[in-house]
Amino acid sequence: MTQTSYGLLKGKKGIIFGPLNEQSLGWKIALACHREGAKLAISNIATALKMGNTAELARICGQAPLLVADATSDDELKALFAELKTSLGEIDFIVHSVGMSANIRKKIPYESTNYIFYNKGLEISAISLHKIIRYALEAGVLKDNGSIVALSYIGAQRVFSQYNDMNDAKALLEAIARNFGSRLADRGIRVNTVSQSPTRTSAGSGISNFDAMYEYANLLAPLGNASGEECADYVVTLLSDLSRKVTMQNLYHDGGFSSAGISEKLLGLLERSQPEAGV
Repeated sequence: MTQTSYGLLKGKKGIIFGPLNEQSLGWKIALACHREGAKLAISNIATALKMGNTAELARICGQAPLLVADATSDDELKALFAELKTSLGEIDFIVHSVGMSANIRKKIPYESTNYIFYNKGLEISAISLHKIIRYALEAGVLKDNGSIVALSYIGAQRVFSQYNDMNDAKALLEAIARNFGSRLADRGIRVNTVSQSPTRTSAGSGISNFDAMYEYANLLAPLGNASGEECADYVVTLLSDLSRKVTMQNLYHDGGFSSAGISEKLLGLLERSQPEAGV
């Protein structure tokens, strides 16, 4: 179904880091931003561009510049923002949709963490946000009154055992967003994170028992899990001028999961799973 455009981002320009394929939240956010009138640039690492279908996304989004860069590399980010300034000019927003855990991929338990993987996961999933913002500022590419949004998960506040060291990475990501939010406020630049429902993406498929996590959240959340498309629409509002006084927030977009204790659906399921008492 074709969605209505409200022109919320008409006249705005931005860059989205991390879209891989049609399942990616970054992909869906790019489509929503394009629908709402934004001019975009899209970035990912070279291997992801080969594995995914990002060139097709760039085509759909009005032949958006496709910029290859490792978001953990200082030199590549410096080069990216220099190229972005040439190809798109100054921008109004940045979306960070980047994350990876080798410990999760290799099913290494948290208590047996491989620290090389752990540090790399923090660098990719969280510290990359710091670097992206830093080098955007140094390049003079981010306009006043802009918006920066990074995608997070409730594992930053609560322990989800199968989410492993990504619980730690998301906590660091949210702290970086708050820190920059306080420092960029004098320019009217907002920095927020969005804590999205479990969503069926390529990254999510690598988490053990992801389907069970998804169904649990869907049963507990009063509105059910938020879809990737719904997340994209929400992010658009944070990139628009409608949220110009919202900053340093971790915003839950999870159907009410974060505030729910138990639901009738979940109680019923637990009750049915109990063995019948003896006579």
